[in-house]
Amino acid sequence: MTRPIVLPGELLASNPKVAGAGTYVDKGKVYAKFLGLLDKSETSVRVIPLKGRYIPSVGDVVIGIVREVTSNGWAVDINSPYQGFLPAAENPEMRPNRKPNDILEIGDIIIAKVTNIDPKMKVTLTMKDRMCRAVRFGRIVPINPARVPRVIGKGGSMIKLFKTELGVQIIVGKNGLIWISGDRRKVNIVEEAIYIIESEAHTEGLTDRITEFVKRRKGELNGQ
Repeated sequence: MTRPIVLPGELLASNPKVAGAGTYVDKGKVYAKFLGLLDKSETSVRVIPLKGRYIPSVGDVVIGIVREVTSNGWAVDINSPYQGFLPAAENPEMRPNRKPNDILEIGDIIIAKVTNIDPKMKVTLTMKDRMCRAVRFGRIVPINPARVPRVIGKGGSMIKLFKTELGVQIIVGKNGLIWISGDRRKVNIVEEAIYIIESEAHTEGLTDRITEFVKRRKGELNGQ
């Protein structure tokens, strides 16, 4: 089961007795302290922080969560010490008769591109790229941003493997969030493979092991 991503300040439970790590209690209710993965059971609620710190660069593709809607755009959490901002003019869905909150709301997930970083580390985003979109379906898999290059593989080899063998759509955000869409069982295989890559990124022969893993799991699906 995939743990959902929660935002800082998101309501998690109404019983203060279940509050665990990464949460805080306010007026008898439990809220998320930071961006992370929700781990919830009948007796406890905790938030697991997303590991690593992503430092943005111009040209990076990122996956972000809308934190605030303003009159001229959207503040976006990009899993970084620095917040992103998507100007309304940089969203292709924007029209003269529409307002920002008609298009994206708080909690919506987007795939965007970093276009500018000013000296104060204000990060400007755009969605005017064929890869960019609002995420309305599929699954988001979080990893340590430092492991992103290994997930992509040399010359995009890992991504090509997932697409060719399993027929999924996949976009890897440089900030450690990965969007996958396709047959649920095949998406499960990709997610498993990604977590193997993350945990074994420092080892040799990883590409061969992942190739073998993907083909074996695919064969199991096909009853081979």
